[in-house]
Amino acid sequence: MGIAFLLYSLLAPVVAFVLYLVYENLIAAQWNPLHQIAGPPVLGWFQNHLFAVLEPSVSPRVHEAFVHKYGRSIRIRGVGPWDERLLTLDPVSVAHVLKNSTIYEKPWQSRRLITSLIGCGMLSAEGQVHKRQRRVATPAFSIQNLRALVPLVFRKGGELKDRWMDMIVEAPRDTEKTSSDALAIDVCHWISRATFDVIGTAGFDYEFNAIKDESNELFCAYKEMFEVAVSQGKVTRTLMNIYFPFLSSLFPDKAMLTVDRCQKVIHRVAGQLIQENKRKIAESEKSGSPFLGKDLLSLLMKSNVATDLPAEHRISDEDILNNINTFMFAGSDTSSLTLTWTLLLLAENPEMQTRLRAELLSLAPAGGLESLTEEEIASLYDNIANLPYLHNICRESLRVVPPVHSSIRVATQDDVIPTSYPVHQRDGSIDEGRSSVTVPKGSFVHVAVEGFNLDKGIWGDDAWSFNPDRWDNLPEAAMQQPGLFSNTLSFSAGPRSCIGMRFSLIEIKTFLYILVTNFVFKVTDDKIFKANV
Repeated sequence: MGIAFLLYSLLAPVVAFVLYLVYENLIAAQWNPLHQIAGPPVLGWFQNHLFAVLEPSVSPRVHEAFVHKYGRSIRIRGVGPWDERLLTLDPVSVAHVLKNSTIYEKPWQSRRLITSLIGCGMLSAEGQVHKRQRRVATPAFSIQNLRALVPLVFRKGGELKDRWMDMIVEAPRDTEKTSSDALAIDVCHWISRATFDVIGTAGFDYEFNAIKDESNELFCAYKEMFEVAVSQGKVTRTLMNIYFPFLSSLFPDKAMLTVDRCQKVIHRVAGQLIQENKRKIAESEKSGSPFLGKDLLSLLMKSNVATDLPAEHRISDEDILNNINTFMFAGSDTSSLTLTWTLLLLAENPEMQTRLRAELLSLAPAGGLESLTEEEIASLYDNIANLPYLHNICRESLRVVPPVHSSIRVATQDDVIPTSYPVHQRDGSIDEGRSSVTVPKGSFVHVAVEGFNLDKGIWGDDAWSFNPDRWDNLPEAAMQQPGLFSNTLSFSAGPRSCIGMRFSLIEIKTFLYILVTNFVFKVTDDKIFKANV
């Protein structure tokens, strides 16, 4: 009797838990409102559509086929039969999702991965934490403050140009196979080093000198950590890091040990920078003289101690460090990717490169950049930023190859998402009168950034082509698209849109000005492809 009761006591909770899982994931899932809308079939219980919608080599064709067959509100399968998701290519729907950031958050799984690398900064923070961090950081990204950083960006662009010039002069030549002034350069590698230099100096007044060499310990720490972040690691290990972090800590692999070592260097060196800035700010307040720091860290810390900012709205030193890491990760990666792809697209379209070069050279100062004062350089950039063809080149490059392929949000409560296109039903019918999709709490919503940017129904039949001139005569549908930048989602939209967009554009346009006016870019035989990492 006692043994039977003990077995029942032990088994009853297990059986109840199993029954709960069966009900929630198999029975209740059938009543999920998303289950009723149209979507592609799956061939088995644990088959899914994630590769199809997230892999850049196939996703444009997949999105086009899905829209043609299932409409713009599409049910897709996630990791199991209980995981019904919404893939939306409806502009009204995506605007609603991105605008209501408290209802649609980044999944905790994504946030845990980001936080494990760069801490809880603006990329991973949610709710009041994100709001507080963004409020403190926003003044640092004002137009006036960013304009003060323009000469610094020009200086780093000039250093990269000089380094490439030296490499061309010093390189051995086979005159029978190549011209004396031609050299194959890994543009992606060098642009990445240059943008690290820019964000190091502009971000927190720290000289990586990465263009010169790659020996700086802080640069190496960031570089190694970010390589771990974007490398295609083992799926099982990634899942363990997300769902069982304590096990990962007990049995760390090589990648985790690398991240831990790099984080110790970053915390030590960046922590010293924070303390040094705090000392300078305190000294300037004591002496009554203005604090002259122009870098983003100094401006952020100055904003954080502003007298008109209530104490409860201020952020901690740890938050500041986490956002330094965030600026480093997002600031260097976004700009370097866009610059690399833009130069490749110009190499593939030499007539466009020639046309852009002519426009840029029209502003070239007679005595060269070296003869200009900082104020004159800032004024030159104002003219560069307003060049119409350069702006079209940047807009088109960011549209065709957005730095972020797609994004995922999770509903924190039941919600009704408005639509502007008819919703197709699972049974094949089209509900012309229906103008919304019901999304239950816990459901994932896929925001297809590249999908919107390459949508032929919006941008025209040549949407997949690089055509800067399209911006002089956009289709009406394109002008109605949501997005922070030029009706695209490349810098997202809503309260979580990219805070560093203006800074990124300064980098991109300045580097294009310096590099395209000094070099001619041509394609090599290397195969280049997109990757969503």
